[in-house]
Amino acid sequence: MAWFKRKEKGIQTATENKKDVPKGLWYKSPTGKIIDAEELAKNFYVSPEDDYHVRIGSNEYFSILFDDNKYKELDKNLTSKDPLNFEDTKKYVDRLKDAESKTGLKDAVRTAVGKSMGKDLVVAAMDFKFIGGSMGSVVGEKIARAADYSLKHNVPLVIISKSGGARMMEAALSLMQLAKTSAKLAQLAEAKIPYISLCTDPTTGGTTASFAMLGDINISEPGALIGFAGPRVVRDTTGQELPEDFQTAEFLKEHGFLDFISHRKELKKNINLYIDLILNQAIRN
Repeated sequence: MAWFKRKEKGIQTATENKKDVPKGLWYKSPTGKIIDAEELAKNFYVSPEDDYHVRIGSNEYFSILFDDNKYKELDKNLTSKDPLNFEDTKKYVDRLKDAESKTGLKDAVRTAVGKSMGKDLVVAAMDFKFIGGSMGSVVGEKIARAADYSLKHNVPLVIISKSGGARMMEAALSLMQLAKTSAKLAQLAEAKIPYISLCTDPTTGGTTASFAMLGDINISEPGALIGFAGPRVVRDTTGQELPEDFQTAEFLKEHGFLDFISHRKELKKNINLYIDLILNQAIRN
């Protein structure tokens, strides 16, 4: 703004002394509601005015589920390789380096064990910001190892899905993770160890086609997008117009694909409640 216009408007601060508001102090939800970032964090990253559940990652879910945010991370140094020497607009190895540099993550899932409401719990939480939460060999391996830990120590497992699907840069190796993770979860079921699947926004592609829908209890956060193919692909394939709320958590629950939708504030309590119900049912059987 020119100096004479600034003076007319009563603005006396020199331009060179003006301080910009730091990024990240405010959050604007898709419905247009603005909230202080600190207040948002205290409210479990849910906008208090419109109840919109903001996308969060493994750090935030661990702090919500584990008592006092105390946990031991499992297999934290596993990283992806490039067995196919894949390259499209960029080399896969360069994508991995960029993703790790920008996010501070090794891959699209983190696994940890800790206490939740005083009881041991293994949690595998996906991070969408690492190459769209895509499922490659490391994601499959870490989930399989988390299941192995649950089997060995007789500890319930929670998987929090947030993914765009299989990682195309690993081709068939990525698709193999669907069978690998499903087989491990079958072993948990045989051992009568509870597995809770939490679908968050978005849960799509190969994750939906495997571990995300194999829980003893399948739950979701409100408004989450859950599906295999995108709405446009489904519409073009079926030749039918889709309902307005198609592939939302509420639509899936109404049609029997989900057992429950949990507000994030109640997530810790509800997950532990479901685990207790599964364990009590297993004892009776």
